[in-house]
Amino acid sequence: MSDPTFTHRDPNSPGFWDERFDQRFTPWDQAGVPEAFQSFVAALPEPRASEVLIPGCGSAYEASFLAERGCTVRAIDFSASAVAAARGQLGARADIVEQADFFSYEPPFAPDWIYERAFLCALPKGRWADYAGRMAALLQPGALLAGFFFIGATPKGPPFGVERDELDALLTPHFELIDDREVSGSLPVFAGRERWLTWRRA
Repeated sequence: MSDPTFTHRDPNSPGFWDERFDQRFTPWDQAGVPEAFQSFVAALPEPRASEVLIPGCGSAYEASFLAERGCTVRAIDFSASAVAAARGQLGARADIVEQADFFSYEPPFAPDWIYERAFLCALPKGRWADYAGRMAALLQPGALLAGFFFIGATPKGPPFGVERDELDALLTPHFELIDDREVSGSLPVFAGRERWLTWRRA
């Protein structure tokens, strides 16, 4: 198979991601539910019927996993092609996915937690402060921001890696880090650089 050819170079543009989904060039796509995510959900206190937002959801495998367990889920992506891929694999649960821009989106509930998976690292560094501010605005005190963070600077991206001290500086004005663990089974594009971090809104 020949290498894909892309005309869009700006990851701030939905067209950048549309091209990659349309050409099935999605090296960040787990094509399933990561073990660390399953462990986190299993450890949630009962009842598990929490309300969860998944920004930059891509194919949204985790959204189906949560819905099956009684959670209220809203998965969003600003790429129409990503939303189409997610709805295709969600089938009867396709309505939990919505095309929307995270930075202006108002979810239909106050999330108990927001799931981070290859979203921050899809954003150029110039958007990171916006990310932190929007996460803080969406989450009430005690709510969680939890998921996979791609640690260590990269010369270019996506994925755009973040140094650990930069990440702490972004989030600690609004959040307290309550869990930090290694993960296994990372995709090659993330291998050796991912950690599962759980942040609680102050």
